[in-house]
Amino acid sequence: MEVNYGGYPVFKGLQMPLEFMGIRGRFIVIAAATFGVAFLGFILFYVLFGTVPALIVAVATSGSGLLAIYIKQKKGLHSKRRHQGIYIYSHLFER
Repeated sequence: MEVNYGGYPVFKGLQMPLEFMGIRGRFIVIAAATFGVAFLGFILFYVLFGTVPALIVAVATSGSGLLAIYIKQKKGLHSKRRHQGIYIYSHLFER
C-alpha cells in the first residue's frame, strides 16, 4: 500500500521487523543497553585506573554484548526453549 503525502511516497504495512545496522527487533534495545553499560564502565575505569584499562573494559563489554546478540539473533526474534518429550506429573493429584 502506497500513500503520497506532499509528493513523498509513504509505504505502510511492510510487515518486516525493525532493523538497524544488521540488528533486528528487540535486540536493538539490548544493543543500546550494552553500549550504555560499556560507556559507563569506560567512564568509571577511566577515572579510577586510566585510559588503557578503560578502553579494554569498553571494548570487552561492547564486543561480548554484540557477540551475544548476533548469536541469539541467529535463532530468531521469538526463539523460546521448547522441550521435546513426554512429561508425567506423578504428584499432581496427591492427597
